[in-house]
Formats: sequence, C-alpha cells, structure tokens
Amino acid sequence: MSSTSGEKKFIPSLDEASGIPLYRQIIQEIERAIVSSRMLPGDRLPTIRSLAIELKMNPNTIAKAYAELELRGLVKTQVGSGTYVSSSVGADVEERLARIDETVMRAIRELESLGVQRSEIPDLFRNK
Repeated sequence: MSSTSGEKKFIPSLDEASGIPLYRQIIQEIERAIVSSRMLPGDRLPTIRSLAIELKMNPNTIAKAYAELELRGLVKTQVGSGTYVSSSVGADVEERLARIDETVMRAIRELESLGVQRSEIPDLFRNK
C-alpha cells in the first residue's frame, strides 16, 4: 500500500520475556517489515497513540522507537500528518538484500566445501 491508501495495519509482535527492550523489538519489527516489503516507501506507520493503545504500553516507548528509526533514515515524521516509511529506503533495502543474499551464498559454499549437503543446511541453522 502507498500513503494514498492510508495507515498500514501493522502491529509488531513483541515478547516481553525475551530480555530485549520493547522499543528495540518495535524497531526490529518495523525494519523486518520494510526489508520484506510488507511496508513500502510512503506507507504510513500507526500513530504513536494508536500503537500504544493496541500494545497496551507507554506512548513514550513507541516514540523512542520511532525516533530511533528516524535517526536511521528509515522513517520520516511529518508534523500533523504522521510517520511514513522514508522514500529513500528502497535503494537501501535493495542493497541490504543483495548483501544478505551474497552472505548466504558464501556461507552455503563454505559449508559445501566442508562436506555438508545443501539439504542439511537448514537443520544446521534451526539447531543453533
């Protein structure tokens, strides 16, 4: 959806028992949504207030996460309008995905050179 479609129905999945601060989990969830193209440049994030109500948490926690995302250049806040996925993330996401793909392929080649079959590789990662 683009910004013309309005706010994305995006609710991060948080784990209070993980030991990772909730604002960090929110950042990670939004980053994953951007990288996986579930959120696209121009998409509007939920308002701080609506997300705080939905997650039953202090709005300052959401504000801290959004501020960090803005510092990283992933989102842009327009006063009175909302917070949107930055239009500049498209190229960054493509570059990041290319680097991830390159890293995975390098790991596969390395594992194969050690005699690991491709069919065994997923289990190696699941068991870590």
